[in-house]
Amino acid sequence: MPGMLASLGTVLHRRRRLALLLLTLAALLAGAVGATVNSALTNGRADYYDPGGQNLVARDIIQDATGVDSLRGYTLLVHTSTPLEVGDPRPEAVRAAERLLRTRDEVKDVVDYADPKGEGLIARDGGSTVVLAHVGPMDEKDTLTAERDLQKAIEADPALRDRTLLGGATPGQVQVGKVTNEDLALAEGIATPVILLLLFLVFRGVVAACVPVVGALVSLLLTLAGLRAATEATQVSTGALNLAFALSLGLSIDFGLLLVSRYREEIAASGPGVTALRRTLATAGRTVLFSALTVAAALAALMVFPHPYLRSMGLAGVITVAASALFALVGLPAILAALGARINALAPKRWQRSTAHRDAAGRRWSAVASAVMRRPAVVAVGAAAVLLLIAAPVAGIRFTGVDPATLPKDVSAGKVAHELERDYAEPTTSPLQIVLDTHDGAGLRAYAERVAAVDGVSSVGEPTRLDAGHWEIDAVLRGSPLDDAAKDAATGVRALDAPHEARYTGVTADFLEQRDSIADRLPLALTVLVVVTLLLLFAFTGSLVLPVKALVMNALSTLAAFGFLVWVFQDGNLGFAPQNGIEVTTPVVVFALAFGLSTDYNVFLLGRIKEARAATGDDRAAVREGLARTGAVVTSAAVLFGVALGALVLSRLALIQELGLGATFAVLIDATLVRALLVPSLMALLGTANWWLPAPLRRLRHALRLDRLDRPGDPDGPDRPDGGAPARETEPPVTGSRPRADEPGHPEVSVR
Repeated sequence: MPGMLASLGTVLHRRRRLALLLLTLAALLAGAVGATVNSALTNGRADYYDPGGQNLVARDIIQDATGVDSLRGYTLLVHTSTPLEVGDPRPEAVRAAERLLRTRDEVKDVVDYADPKGEGLIARDGGSTVVLAHVGPMDEKDTLTAERDLQKAIEADPALRDRTLLGGATPGQVQVGKVTNEDLALAEGIATPVILLLLFLVFRGVVAACVPVVGALVSLLLTLAGLRAATEATQVSTGALNLAFALSLGLSIDFGLLLVSRYREEIAASGPGVTALRRTLATAGRTVLFSALTVAAALAALMVFPHPYLRSMGLAGVITVAASALFALVGLPAILAALGARINALAPKRWQRSTAHRDAAGRRWSAVASAVMRRPAVVAVGAAAVLLLIAAPVAGIRFTGVDPATLPKDVSAGKVAHELERDYAEPTTSPLQIVLDTHDGAGLRAYAERVAAVDGVSSVGEPTRLDAGHWEIDAVLRGSPLDDAAKDAATGVRALDAPHEARYTGVTADFLEQRDSIADRLPLALTVLVVVTLLLLFAFTGSLVLPVKALVMNALSTLAAFGFLVWVFQDGNLGFAPQNGIEVTTPVVVFALAFGLSTDYNVFLLGRIKEARAATGDDRAAVREGLARTGAVVTSAAVLFGVALGALVLSRLALIQELGLGATFAVLIDATLVRALLVPSLMALLGTANWWLPAPLRRLRHALRLDRLDRPGDPDGPDRPDGGAPARETEPPVTGSRPRADEPGHPEVSVR
């Protein structure tokens, strides 16, 4: 493989103009294809559920019998001029709300406080009331239109204006999408200038800093085109855009830092030209390829879950990684070939360093490695103890779902949800719906009485025939649908022995089904993740110990991230309001993302350690050299990646905040505490045992020709252009400097 990558470097150097032209055309075409991706994405509660789950089966039965989609609906919260009581005539505002809802074609039924089914639809203080509308199935475009038209109609009606708020499942779904897009734009607007400044500081030059920006743009365009193509074959959730934005920028920075820093080393040693590019791709390019494979494998594990949201995140991750790796291994080398020594252009003179002096950052990281390896056992135990201490709150983790109550209070559906929770005793906006398979309804009254006796059940409706083979019983649960009390009550109802086969739907039942479905698929996802990661690291390192050790360290840093999330969001720290729990899909996505990125940084470090060990044969010296060469790169990449991911914390949705903060914390703690302390200490403790490989596996690796990965491609091999002396094309010098890297004053700018 190193030889193939070196050969790729030769081809890209020869055909750099053609490669850059094709790259530009590909980006333009991808931009045209991906421009419509947002309109093709889905954004509904169904995205978070298993399409084959019993809750959705129950929903389909109800929908077929009544025409009502239980995952959709409108809620108009009307503030009244005088306090209302049950039995009072409907005020004009309530009648206006009913008229508005009944004009909608999709509305199947309207319920207010005067309806027999409207118990609990008046606030405790009588200052407001709720009018509910049950609706039929709607596609994404129809929901957008309906939400907009209802908002306009409320504003245009004097009886409703300034006293009526639009909420409910359907407006909530639409507003989640709007908030997500607005917050993503805000995050981009704030993160981009910060990242550009940091790129300039980290890459030590304007030209070099622009490389990952170009990479991020091209990767994002390719990813959006890939997602748009995927929407033609499968359901893709809008949440994929958040991951695509952060991951394309982060990986472009990671890969760009690794390749640019290595290319600078090579042109300092041999001058700009084909040899430097071949060596860069044979070494750093190999690392980038394996890094991309490990990150893609981790995110691909999300695709074993049937939930559209999780599958979409996995799909977006794999496409983004592939696009970023493609640019890093094809587009970026072509740019480096075109720039040559000009990669160091537009850098302040005080940042220019002669290659005769050892890089100061490398000396600092080498000193860190030496200090750690003097007391490896103490450092390893201490670092592991700190990680476990941070992870401790995970023991009390609780899970919750997504409903309009997670929306901010500055949108109407969020205001409605918060007022219902605050001012209403037992709003029947989302009862537990029990669908039973029976022709005659035998035994249902007795069953309904047992449901009513379950702790946490406020009231139970009369059994109602849906069709020839199904009946429905609605149970109103105390508290908000995702409170612990409601979840406990629903669990108690599900534990009852029903007289007939029973299925359950409604916000609370849907969450329980979602949680159980994720738990059922989790072992398979973990197996895929562990097996593929072990195989890739085995192929890369030629060791059995290092892959296992990497898995343990990744698990520690990821558990620490979970503990941090619980402490921040569930317990309410760092200025965040306490939540009912962590959104149930967040740990799954954070685990896959953090695990992949942790392995990514591990590959960065192990690649240089292995290279140094092959050159010196000294394990401790190799660790010092590896950390000296990659410490600044990994830390800088983690900080920049943290800014890209951390910008998601600016979202007003707890789901997005948890994803951004959890992944950011995992990346930063892995690049610092784990890579700087735990890795070198364990490498020192194990010594040559790090590279242990049983003879049968060694023979297998040889038979598969994986041992060729241990030998960087020969830059002076058969791919050289003239067949004789190594090719060396001299690029135009940077203004004010000599063209030769080995002459004094060459402006080699090292990554700090």
